[in-house]
Amino acid sequence: MTQTNYAFFRVIQSYLERAAHAVELSSDVAAILSLPKTELIVHFPVRMDSGRLQMFTGYRIQHNNILGPYKGGIRYHPDVNLDEVRALAAMMTWKCALMDIPFGGAKGAVKCDPRALSEGERMRLTRRFTHELGGNIGPDHDIPAPDVGTGPQEMAWLMDTYMNGVMGNVKNAQRAVVTGKPLSCGGSVGRVKATGQGVVHCLVEWARDHDVKLEGARVIVQGFGNVGSHAALILDAMGVKVVGVSDHSGNLRNDRGLDVLELANHVKRVGGIVGFKQAEAVSREDFFSTEAEFFVPGALENQVGAAEARLLQVKVIAEGANGPVNPEGEAELEARGIDVIPDVLANAGGVTVSYYEWLQNKRNERWNLQEVDLKLETSMIRGYRAVRDLARELRVPMRIAAYGLALKSLGDSYAVRGVFP
Repeated sequence: MTQTNYAFFRVIQSYLERAAHAVELSSDVAAILSLPKTELIVHFPVRMDSGRLQMFTGYRIQHNNILGPYKGGIRYHPDVNLDEVRALAAMMTWKCALMDIPFGGAKGAVKCDPRALSEGERMRLTRRFTHELGGNIGPDHDIPAPDVGTGPQEMAWLMDTYMNGVMGNVKNAQRAVVTGKPLSCGGSVGRVKATGQGVVHCLVEWARDHDVKLEGARVIVQGFGNVGSHAALILDAMGVKVVGVSDHSGNLRNDRGLDVLELANHVKRVGGIVGFKQAEAVSREDFFSTEAEFFVPGALENQVGAAEARLLQVKVIAEGANGPVNPEGEAELEARGIDVIPDVLANAGGVTVSYYEWLQNKRNERWNLQEVDLKLETSMIRGYRAVRDLARELRVPMRIAAYGLALKSLGDSYAVRGVFP
């Protein structure tokens, strides 16, 4: 199932090409946006708990910054590669442009298995990687954030390492070098749940458009990390039954609905959904064939190919992860009439609240949860409706419409500013 040799960046370029044609983007601007501006690869040693040194490889890809400082998460995963990070960096450019956030697109990663590292090893790895990035990041240049395999703790270590490398009289102003930090380090309320919350806002809007009642509706969720767990918890509180969950450790199904809070507590204890007694362990195929109205893929890219798309018994997919549906899967879904709310829209809640965190740091302010949630809801609804309307106008899938709106914003900026020299 799914493709084993997956050229993720080429897939993103193909979406760019289709959207550029749809909105009649200048070929010069399309050429600029087809490649990253900067690619950094570093190899660095980390002292392991055993006392030995181990070499790691890290990446930071800066795709485009015409709209503002580079912005994008840092991923820790054993299978990460340059092609993947290029694709994710480009997607951040489209995401920020679509959501009218004054940031550009970037992405970082370290090839490692964070589950196999102790807390001390993760700390030393994060600090050394931050040191290697050096002046390539900064609060007005390139602002990292959490991603797969990282969270608030890694962001706190990154911030502290960066701050200790600058002059003492400007240290405090450097908190904005990273977002997704713990509250005690200048983080924002609402940031942890923001990506999952944004997914839910999109599903609510889709349900309203298609006369689907949330109360009693069903959802299946792939990935039960930050995005999937929060989306599931929020939907559960709205009366949506979570009938299937999948992660790296297994697949679960309960047609009556899972106790999502108890599942979340179970995952905190054991590190995965495996062994949860209130649901049936099923195969991957059985998980994908579970009947539901909604599907939230919140794991990694390239999870839904043609085979998975043929199994799905849902009405709409909201991409909590980046690139979970590959082109073959999307073609199958389109033929079957299953809607896809694309990643650059559906999971944009994370970068949106990261922007709010950055603003709070720059202004030395603290916003309350009601303020953050209201701003996020307003932004997500505006983004969803703009994408929906352009998709209808151009008669294209929502993904191409989302890219098209982003490209229009970027194209307008290039048209006014020109290209130096």
